[in-house]
Amino acid sequence: MKKTILTLVIFFVSTTLTACQFGNVGSDKSITVYTERHYDTDQLLYDRFTELTGIKVNLIRDEADKLITRMNNEGEDSPADVLIIADAGRLHRAKEMDLFQSVTSDILTENVPNHYKDTNNFWYGLTMRARVFVYHPDRVNVSELSTYEDLTDPKWKGRIITRTSTNIYNQSLMSSMIEIMGEEAARAWATGLVQNFARDPQGNDRDQAKAVVSGVADLAIMNTYYIGRMLNSSDPNEVIVGETVRIFFPNQNTTGTHINVSGAGVAKYSQNVDEAIQLIEFLTSEEAQRSYADANYEYPINPSVEPHALLKSWGSFNVQDIPLSKLGEHSVLAIIIMNEIGWK
Repeated sequence: MKKTILTLVIFFVSTTLTACQFGNVGSDKSITVYTERHYDTDQLLYDRFTELTGIKVNLIRDEADKLITRMNNEGEDSPADVLIIADAGRLHRAKEMDLFQSVTSDILTENVPNHYKDTNNFWYGLTMRARVFVYHPDRVNVSELSTYEDLTDPKWKGRIITRTSTNIYNQSLMSSMIEIMGEEAARAWATGLVQNFARDPQGNDRDQAKAVVSGVADLAIMNTYYIGRMLNSSDPNEVIVGETVRIFFPNQNTTGTHINVSGAGVAKYSQNVDEAIQLIEFLTSEEAQRSYADANYEYPINPSVEPHALLKSWGSFNVQDIPLSKLGEHSVLAIIIMNEIGWK
C-alpha cells in the first residue's frame, strides 16, 4: 500500500512539474502549425502538448515547398505560428525567404546542440537521421565498404541504387559533398556514382532496400529510420527485408556520415510567439524526444535522450562536421550538377 501511494505521489509531482514547465493547462490559446511531417507520433505529441498546456494545435499538412510558397504568398496575413520541415536545406531556404523570426530560450539552448540548429536561432532541430549504406551481406563484404567517395570505384559498377535527383535527401547529400570536396570534385564524384547505378533511380527509400534484397543491386544509399520502420512493420515482407540487409556508416575515418534533420522555427508574423516557442521547447524535451526515437526510429536531438535500442545496436558514428545551413546554401548548385551529369 505504501509503495502504491509513493508511486502515485511521484507520478503526480512529475506530471505537475512538466505541466508547469510548458504553461497554463487552463489556457484557451491555439496555434497553427504548418508541417510536412505526417507521422502518427507527431499527432500524439501535439495532443500531449495540448494536455499539458491547454494550447490547441491546428495542423496544416502539405509538401515542404508548397508550405514555404504558401507562407511567402500569405505574408503578414499568414496564420502560421510554427513551420516544421524535414530537411535542413529547406529550413535554410525558409530562413533566407524571411519566413522565420529568431528566438531564444534557456530550454532550447539546453535541449538543442549548436550543430543541430540555425546559427542565428531561426530554427531548431527536432530529429536527426543518417544517410547510410544499406547492403546485402551475401553479396557485399563489409571490408569493401569505406566512404561515399569510394562508390565511384569501378568495383561498384552496376551494384548501387538510390532515389532520384529530385529527392531532397539526395540533394542535401550532394550539397554536403560540394561543401566538403568543392564544386568540381563533387561533380566528378556524382558522375562516377551515376555510372555505377544498377538502374535508373526510382521509388522511395524502402523500395531501395527491397530492390537490394531482390537482387537488383548490392547496395543502396538511404536513411536509417526506414530500416527501423521496416523491421517493425505490419507487412511481413518488409520485416524480412529489414532483417536481411545490413547498415554501414560511411566515412568514419574521414569526414563523417551525412546527416539531416527535421526542424522547427517560429513564423515571422506569428501572433502567438510565446506559445509557438513553448511548442518547440516541448518537442525538444526529453519526453517528446523519446517518443520520436521509440516510435519512428529517428535519432534524438536532445543529448539527454538515448537512441532507440535498435539504433544503438547499429553502433555509434561520427557525423559530418559541417554547418547544416550549407545544405541549403549549395542546394541550387547541387540540383544543377545532378541534372548536368545525368542523375535522373
